[in-house]
Amino acid sequence: MKMYIKAIAVLVIVLTFMSCKEGATSTKNADTTNGKKPNIIFLFADDQSYKAVNALGNPEISTPTMDSFTTEGTTFTHAYNMGGWNGAICLASRAMIISGRSVWRAQQISDEYKKNRQTDKTWSKLMESAGYETYMSGKWHISAKADSIFNHVTHVLPGMPNQVPEGYSRPKSETDTLWQPWKTEFGGYWKGGKHWSEMIREDAVAFLDSAKNREKPFFMYVAFNAPHDPRQAPKKYVDMYPLDKIALPESHLPEYPYAEEMGAGRKLRDEALAPFPRTEYAVKVNRQEYYAITTHLDDQLKQIITRLKENNQLDNTYIFYTADHGLSVGEHGLMGKQNMFDHSMRVPLMVIGPDIPKGKKVETDVYLQDVMASALEIAGIEKPDYVEFHSLLDFAKGNKTKSNYNGIYGTYQKNSQRMIRKDGYKLIVYPKIEKVLLYDLNKDPKELKDIAEQPENSKKLKTLFADLMELQKEMGDELDLKSLFDKLI
Repeated sequence: MKMYIKAIAVLVIVLTFMSCKEGATSTKNADTTNGKKPNIIFLFADDQSYKAVNALGNPEISTPTMDSFTTEGTTFTHAYNMGGWNGAICLASRAMIISGRSVWRAQQISDEYKKNRQTDKTWSKLMESAGYETYMSGKWHISAKADSIFNHVTHVLPGMPNQVPEGYSRPKSETDTLWQPWKTEFGGYWKGGKHWSEMIREDAVAFLDSAKNREKPFFMYVAFNAPHDPRQAPKKYVDMYPLDKIALPESHLPEYPYAEEMGAGRKLRDEALAPFPRTEYAVKVNRQEYYAITTHLDDQLKQIITRLKENNQLDNTYIFYTADHGLSVGEHGLMGKQNMFDHSMRVPLMVIGPDIPKGKKVETDVYLQDVMASALEIAGIEKPDYVEFHSLLDFAKGNKTKSNYNGIYGTYQKNSQRMIRKDGYKLIVYPKIEKVLLYDLNKDPKELKDIAEQPENSKKLKTLFADLMELQKEMGDELDLKSLFDKLI
């Protein structure tokens, strides 16, 4: 009898241990405070290059809140967007992050969203399936209807605020002062009577207040249009940036020599913002206004974080901050983002959370869309097979250093540009004119010197071109570069 009782006791202990172990596995990264899953906030900017953050190496710009993200969390210093299938790069970037698909498959799924199909597989619906209250406000620019996939939706804003004719091809000279960032009569961000960045901040703060007493954890998708043009901000922000304190980019050119051939010529809307040729004065004014609207955005982020603290919500909340892509603003003679240079493809990416190391920088190449897979892991959701991106958490926590990707892939339009960034080099291909560019990013991080025609780099060129064609296969990219490869290599 004693032996029987002893056996029962051992069995109970074993079963209890197994139950605890199983529970710990299934709730990995999912329970942090009083058994409640952590909240997740996704803060999304538009057109913000990694160069537009003070803490990431630009002393000209003031971004104290974004700087605090780098000290309070982990920064991914080499985060990229893949590009896009048309001039609206933001559309492709956002379709990728909401669907989890890479660029060409995201284009296909966008057509399904138009027919209201497969929306149950979106990021927000996956979060809802795990018990999250989902919220969205701001720029959407995705085929799916926001109110069909989020529980709460306030303002749904278009791809960009309206740009008036006076906002293009300016400034032509120092006397060209008709359009100014603070003039509300030109609409844009001022349409409706309040700057859109302030409106989105108010929306987010109101939701945080309403969520204080809810039992469910929340997932917030807060998408600002800033610092996309028209680069409008109150005058005090513009006054923070005197032109004599703004440097001309080292890559400044009157005009990029391959702009027309690569699909970013004079008729492209983004490129028409400044006059041709790109004068020193016009570039500095555009950068002044870009800095001003970014600092104004930074102040809105500050108020969101402040309210999190006031509501005692911060300790059980993960925050992701990034942008859909970068922007040239005068670099390489370009103004837009329809190119393969880092200033247009590389973005800030910071992660803050209860178990995320502070002040850490991760240099591993990642995609900004990895944020989606990271949020799924935090929520305890098994990543579906169709999600092609990967969680960032192991990198942040030091459990992994090698990239999940065999090179960073870039594309623009069906046949205008292709790119691979790998092993410290970048290869850019302009198929229409059979042109290739090669950059040694360790020696030349600003991509100033094309070394493709130097004989000693022929082997590297061949290797990268072959790797690019392999990435094309992985991405479902139908552009055939084989004949160009054979001709050039």
